[in-house]
Amino acid sequence: MSRVGKPSFARPDRRGRLSLRGTGQTRASVPKGERNTGKPLEGVRVLVGRARHQAESLSTELRKLGADVLEIPFIEIRKPRSFRPLDTALKHLQSYDWLILTSVNGVEAMWERLRKLRLNKQSLRHLKIAAIGPATRKAIEERGARVNIVPKEYVAESVVKSLRKQVKGKRVLLVRAKVARDVIPRELRKAGARVDVIEAYETVVPTASRTRLRAALKNAKTRPDVITFTSSSTVKNFVSLLGSGKHSLRGRKRRGHLEGITMASIGPVTSATLRELHLGVDVEASQYTIPGLIKAIVTSTRPL
Repeated sequence: MSRVGKPSFARPDRRGRLSLRGTGQTRASVPKGERNTGKPLEGVRVLVGRARHQAESLSTELRKLGADVLEIPFIEIRKPRSFRPLDTALKHLQSYDWLILTSVNGVEAMWERLRKLRLNKQSLRHLKIAAIGPATRKAIEERGARVNIVPKEYVAESVVKSLRKQVKGKRVLLVRAKVARDVIPRELRKAGARVDVIEAYETVVPTASRTRLRAALKNAKTRPDVITFTSSSTVKNFVSLLGSGKHSLRGRKRRGHLEGITMASIGPVTSATLRELHLGVDVEASQYTIPGLIKAIVTSTRPL
């Protein structure tokens, strides 16, 4: 058997694992003596589409595992048009019983406004705080606040399940992105809570990424083996970046254009969006975190 070098492409086999194009082999079928390194992602090119300021944590870990990482942001975080609603809510924190933060971006935006308003962590002491995911919890605790609840599953439905019996007659402040699912406010209101939804930031499509993404997909030297999706917004923006008007790829044609590329999702909500937009899901993290996503990609890859 001839020596197999760095694969130019990897495609999922029937069991969802990556195999080598042009070799007739899965990665695991290469004899041990012909394997290059012990790194599980050796020779796998991974496209990371996180916002530019957040991509490093995922990219660094993938590189440690041997991956060739390409960063093209599918999402850009921007300030809202006005901070007035957020500032007003923060000035009246004493009137709230619960604070819900759904992302690190929300934490960063809120604490920046607290600083601008010269409000310190003492203004939060009376609040019970719920956070979605360990990264959000860490960001809050690093700023000196105590988190009371982190749902077992890092999705809106799990937040509702954790809080439903605790919020009747309570005032809840939900700090989040401009565009987000309405599960939390809708269901908590049904449970008897008074919920204020405040926009702390917005996500937009980084138009500068459009040319880079199209070029990367067309060039065999840069075409990714795996594309990572860390939120529904990254999925929707990815589709937007693929093209519009006469250049758009609609429905199932989209998946055909991306044939052989593994779609890796951070969790079920993101996966639902991938399926809705006809991109499909090849890999889904069982733990809805960046480490969970990395683990899922590694598990789906047969090491050289």
